[in-house]
Amino acid sequence: MAPTILITGFGPFPGAPFNPTGPLVKRLTRLRPVSAKIVTHIFETSYAAVDRDLPKLIARHRPQALLMFGLAGRARVLRIETRARNELAQLADAAGKTPRRAAIEAGGPAALPMPAQAQRLLDAVRKARVPVRRSRDAGTYLCNYLCWRAARAAGIAGGPKLAAFVHVPLVAAGRTAPKKDQVTLDDLVRAGAAVLTEVAKACLD
Repeated sequence: MAPTILITGFGPFPGAPFNPTGPLVKRLTRLRPVSAKIVTHIFETSYAAVDRDLPKLIARHRPQALLMFGLAGRARVLRIETRARNELAQLADAAGKTPRRAAIEAGGPAALPMPAQAQRLLDAVRKARVPVRRSRDAGTYLCNYLCWRAARAAGIAGGPKLAAFVHVPLVAAGRTAPKKDQVTLDDLVRAGAAVLTEVAKACLD
C-alpha cells in the first residue's frame, strides 16, 4: 500500500516577506515524484499554528512520514536537520507573539533526534546535484519548534514512522535573477523530489 506523506512549508515571517518553502511544496505536489498519497500544508509562521494544525493533520490523515521544509535565510546550501533543541528564541512570530519561556518543554531533554535517516537524504540531494550538508542546529525559532513537535509526534504509538526536516536557503523571488552560485527554486524542487523519494522508500522498509 502506498504510504501517506505529509509535506509542509511555512508562510512569510518577520524579516522574510518571501518564503520559498510555499512554492516548493506546491511544485512538489504537481510533480508527484513518488507513488504515495501526498498531503500538503503551509503553516502560518506562528507557534499557535503549529500547535493547532500539526495534531489535526496527523489525526486526520495518519501519515507514515512527515517531510517538512523551512527557510534558513542566511544559509547558502540545503541543510538536513538531525535534531531539535529544547530552546525558544525570544522573537516574535508572524502573529506578533513572543514566547514567554526559554524552553519548548519544561523539564524535557536538551534535544531530540529527528527520526529520519539523514545519510540517505544527504546522498539523495547530492545525486540531484544540489549543495547540501548535515546540520545539528535547527535554530531556536519556528523551524526548530516544528522539528520538536514532529519528533514528539513520531514517538507516539500510531504516529508517523519518520519525520524529516530540510532547511532551504533563500532563492530569488519572482522574475528576479539569481545571484552567482545562488540556489534556485528549480534546484529546491529537484532536491525536494529526491528527498521525497527517499522518504517514501523508507516508509516501506
